[in-house]
This record gives sequence, structure tokens and C-alpha cells, in this order.
Amino acid sequence: MTDDESPGLGLELPDIAPPAVANGAYRVLARKYRPQSFGELIGQDAMVTTLGNAIARGRIAHAFLLTGVRGVGKTSTARLVAKALNCIGPDGNGGPTIDPCGVCEPCRAITKGRFIDVIEIDAASHNGVDDVREMIEAVRYSAVSGRYKIYIIDEVHMMSKPAFNALLKTLEEPPAHVKFLLATTEVAKVPVTILSRCQRFDLKRIPAETLAAHFAKVSAAENVEVEPEALAVIAQAAEGSARDGLSILDQAIAHGEGRVTATDVRDMLGLADRGRVRRLFASLIAGDAAATLSQLDEAHLFGLDPASLMRGLMETVHSVTRVKAGAPLDVLQSAEERDAAAQWSAQLGWAVLHRLWQLLLKGLQDVTIAPDPNEAAAMALLRLVHAADLPDPAALIARLGQGEGSATAPARFPATRPGPSAQASSSAPVADSFPAFVDLIENTGKMRLGIALRDHVGLVSFAPGTIVLRPIRPLGADFVRDLTSAAKEATGAAWSVTLAESGGDPSLLDQAKMADERDRAAIMEEPVMAALMAAFPDATLESIITKDPIHAQSR
Repeated sequence: MTDDESPGLGLELPDIAPPAVANGAYRVLARKYRPQSFGELIGQDAMVTTLGNAIARGRIAHAFLLTGVRGVGKTSTARLVAKALNCIGPDGNGGPTIDPCGVCEPCRAITKGRFIDVIEIDAASHNGVDDVREMIEAVRYSAVSGRYKIYIIDEVHMMSKPAFNALLKTLEEPPAHVKFLLATTEVAKVPVTILSRCQRFDLKRIPAETLAAHFAKVSAAENVEVEPEALAVIAQAAEGSARDGLSILDQAIAHGEGRVTATDVRDMLGLADRGRVRRLFASLIAGDAAATLSQLDEAHLFGLDPASLMRGLMETVHSVTRVKAGAPLDVLQSAEERDAAAQWSAQLGWAVLHRLWQLLLKGLQDVTIAPDPNEAAAMALLRLVHAADLPDPAALIARLGQGEGSATAPARFPATRPGPSAQASSSAPVADSFPAFVDLIENTGKMRLGIALRDHVGLVSFAPGTIVLRPIRPLGADFVRDLTSAAKEATGAAWSVTLAESGGDPSLLDQAKMADERDRAAIMEEPVMAALMAAFPDATLESIITKDPIHAQSR
């Protein structure tokens, strides 16, 4: 058997191990276990059903477009369609079938890649109009040994515009003996004139559970012991791609020397470096500038890319936010990462997490365009350290409502929400204003109620324990019950919630918009701004940045 031949195995593995390659050359798992029938193609049941019905009813289109991310089976599906259309059965009298026999001459020749009537074209290297002309000339001739002459054009989006134009007429009205199978990972780059002439199939990412089960079968066929958690980690890292997952499994088998553990896989994928990211994140939220710079310098000495470091911090913030929202655990994370995420989710409020994300996103942009990425990373991280000294917006509003000035001691990130030590002198958080009340509701994880309170109601009256609201938009039948329960959970006290039909202030969202409009109008009336607009009549005021929020509020 040559290196290009398939061992005849796909995803439904037989009881015997696959035969060895004759010349002794190793075949990677992604090629060794390429599906050889539609029954072995995983994760694409809807497409297989549609194709099976079309073939059974004789409604076979002249052109198919297969699109999806890498490694989900586009080229494999195209070859299976070619086999299904040309299969003649073991007795030589069969017709097109969704279950090709695999033993007739066309089936075996297509599997080995030597069937003369199945022509595979790589559009990345044959993308010119001359290549298309040659194909159009050959299309006129009937199939030599098969029922259909089939053209498989891979990465079709790489074709030039003249090549697409040259293909249009033939693609729309090809001879009866010709079928076109186009495959692409970037369907948006394919002209709509091509799309309109094809039946399109969008191949989905393969679920992680399906991939893990498939990798377990492959491991058993290879006589390799792989931990179930390691299979789950590989399936998650594959991101829906069977080929990527098999490549990772192949590498993990070599890395593990006969036995693959979850720890080995995480180390191999570089996930062990997350410990350094966790320590850096802890320094950031503690507002420790010296420790932050020291750890950044250490990472630089070890050759860690600043952009990768910023992305790692963003992944940490995302992980903490998911835990705070009650999302399932990420199997790619170690037990230490999960414990740290759970601890930080209890310490950090929603507003703080959103602020961290925005600052890190801006820092990543700075790192990618800066002449010295490491310097840009240092400055971005120092901005986060400085942000640790800023009070939480809700706490700031509450202090301003109490007449406190800017001299109030700032709080670090972890103290943005009262913890056990902060509550020693108070049995429960106090909501002495409507904005503070809304913030307390959101910090219990009731984001839907928080959005409704900010955007969908107007305040009629507010006092600790009693609140009257006027609905501006539909709230749902359970709004009062849910808000009463959430208020008690947030404050530890019973609340009376009443809905009024009239009166009340605009919603908090509308109030913010009106305040923004007032600020814009005031700025536009400034002499300097008026002169600037006169000099540049096409200029617009995009946003207003207030450096001193306390003074801006008092003004």
C-alpha cells in the first residue's frame, strides 16, 4: 500500500488494528483515520441526510459548495460524494448510493486517489484564468471509466476574479456527465454569482463530546492509554476540527511515551504558562506596581511574547466572568486555575471585570502597534494598577449622594464589593439611593433585572425597603416577584415593590443620554470649540472624556 492509500478505516473502527504501511513510513492519524463512508463522517448528520435523500430520489445537483472551518471534513465529504456517485456495487450493476460499497473498482480507485474521472484541483496554486480554460476544455469530454466526471476544487475562494468569471457559464450549465464540488473555508470571498449556481452545505464544528468519543476509539485502535480528561482537553483544544484534534492526539502520544495524561496534554499545549499569568493578574488587582513590573520583566527574560501575555490576562478575566455568571467549568483549565477563578469571581464585581476587560483590550491594541511591545505592555499594566485605585462607579455615586468629597480613601479592585472583613461592622449592604440599589441587584448576578431597572422603568419614589416604579417598556409577569426576591437576597431585608401607571422620572438610561446631550451642548458653546468647528466644518464631537469624575459630577 502506498503512502497515499487509505487503510479503509474511518471513524467507525473495526475490531482489528489498521494494517501497517508497506514501506514502513509512519502515517499521521489525521490521514490514517480519514472517513471512507458517510457513516464514518461525524458531526454532519443534516448534510448526510440531505445528500442521501437527493441521491435516492435522483435529484443530484450539478454543483455543490462545501464550507466550514478547517478540519471538519470538506474535502473528505467531496471525495465521499464522488465515490457515492460512481459506485457500481460489488456485482458491477449498482447505481449512485449514499452507502458506496468500497470494493468495486471506482470505489477502490477513488480511495487510492487514482481514479481518472475524479480530478482534484488546488485553487491556491491553480487560480488563474488559464487553469480554468484547461478545465473547461476537458469538461467537454465524457467520463473515461466512471459514471460521472467530478471536479473537486479545494480552497475555491483563492481563485482570481477572471478565473471565477471564466467558470461561471460552465458551472451553471455543465454537461450531464460532469459534477462540480467546491470547498472553501472563507465563503465570504466567493462571488455571489458562484454561490447562486451551487447547492451550499455549511459543515458545522464538531461538538467536543463527539470528538472526545472519536479520539477514544482512535486511541484504542492505536493501543495507547489516554485519560478521559486528556481526551476532553484535546477535544476542547481542537475547536471543532477533527483533523486538528487528531494532530494534537498524535503529538500527545509521542509526548506521553505510551500513556497520555491530562497534565501532559496541558504542558504540551503550553497551558502550564498560565500559572505565571495568574500571578501577574493577582498583582494587578492588588494594585502592586512593583510586583507587576518585576513579573513582566521575568516573563520577558523567559521569552514570553507581550501580546501573548496580554491575551492570557484577557483569558483570565473572561474565565473569572464566566464563573461569576455560573457557566460550566472549562476542561482546559487545571484545578488550580478553577479555584483561582472561583475566588476572584467572589471578590470582583461586574463593573470591575468589565473595566479590566476594556483596559486589557486597549492594552493589547497598544502592544501590537508599539515600536517596543514590552514597553507598551508595561505601560498598559501600569494603567491597570492605577485603575485599582479608582473607586467603583456605584460606590462613587453613593458617596457623592452622601456629600462626601474626593478625599475618601480609594478601594483596591478586590474590595469593590464588601467581603467578610468589610461586613464586620454592617450586617448587610445598604441601598440608600436608586442607582446604588440597581448596582446591588446586578452584583447578585441578576443582570436581566439590572437591565430592566436601568432601561425599562422610571423611578416614582424610593426609600430603603420601599420602591415604586413606572414601567416604560414591557417587564414581564414575574418582574415584581423576581425583583422582590433579588432585593432581599442583595440587602438581607424585605422590600415592597409597586408598579405605578403614571408619574416618575425618566429611566436611568434616558437620564444618562440627556446628561450627555447637555454636556455636548455646553462644550459646543465654548468659544474655543466654536472656533474649532468654524475652522473644521466637517468635524464632529465623537465622545467626551472626563478625567475627574467627582469634579464633573459637582459641576
